[in-house]
Amino acid sequence: MTQGGRTINTSANTSTLARLAGVALDTLPPPQCPACGEVVEDAGTLCGPCWRRVDFLGDPQCSACGLPFEFDPGPVNGPVNGPGDAPGDGILCGACIRARPPYARARSVMVYGDFSRRIVLAFKHGDRTDTAPALGRWLVRAGAELIRDADLVAPVPLHWTRLFARRYNQAALLAGVVGGLSGVAVVQDLLVRRRRTPVQVRMGWAARRRNVRGAFKVHPARRDGLQGRRVLLIDDVLTTGATASACAGVLMRGGAGAVDVLTLARVVRAAY
Repeated sequence: MTQGGRTINTSANTSTLARLAGVALDTLPPPQCPACGEVVEDAGTLCGPCWRRVDFLGDPQCSACGLPFEFDPGPVNGPVNGPGDAPGDGILCGACIRARPPYARARSVMVYGDFSRRIVLAFKHGDRTDTAPALGRWLVRAGAELIRDADLVAPVPLHWTRLFARRYNQAALLAGVVGGLSGVAVVQDLLVRRRRTPVQVRMGWAARRRNVRGAFKVHPARRDGLQGRRVLLIDDVLTTGATASACAGVLMRGGAGAVDVLTLARVVRAAY
C-alpha cells in the first residue's frame, strides 16, 4: 500500500497488531469463580463445588411474597390473588394472609445465607460486574413467569451520591441483562431515590420501613408511560421487603397496573 509517496507494509502492520493483541490477552487474568476464586471456563460463572452449595428457590412457595414452604401444602380452593395479580390459584404464607404487600408477586433465585452472601457482596461491593450476565441469566430462569407478564423492567435506584461513590448500580446492571435476554423494555430511571437513606443492614423491619418512607418517586418524564403497565422491579436482595414495598407503593400510586419483584436472593424467615 502506498501513502504519501511511501510504501506501507500492511501485512506486517496487521501481524504486529495481532501479536500485541495476543500479548494483551495473555496478560489478562483467567475468569474466576465469584465465590471462591477458582478458575472457571466463563466469566461470572460458579465452579462446580460452589454451584452445589447454592440453595436455589422454587416451588412450593407463597404465591405472593415467594417465601419457600418446607412442604407442599397442596391445592387450594379458588384464587387467592389480589388486585393486579396474575390470574391463577396459589397459597399464601401467614404474613401475606395478614397483610398483602403492595407488590403482586416476589420471586428470588436463592436463599440469602453465608455462602450466597459472598456472591452478592462480590457483585455489589467488590466490583465483580463481570458476574452480571451470569446472575442475570439466573434471574431470567427464576422469574420466567413474572417476565412473561411484564410490560416494563426497572431497577431499584441508588441515590446519586451513592451511585457516584460505587460507580454502578448493581440492580440496574441486572435489569439490563434481564431486559436484553427477555426482550422486555427496560426503563432504568423509572424510579428516582429522592434522598440518601442510611444503610439498613442492622435495621429491623419497622426501622427499615421508616427508613425508606418517602425515599422514592416516579420520574416525572416516565409517568405517562407507566399508566396501566405491569412493572417488574429488580433488586439484589429481598430482606424484609420494606424497600420493595416502598417502590411498589410509589409505582402503584403513580399509575402502574401491577408490580412484581425479582431479586437475586432473599432472606428466609418463618412467616406461617
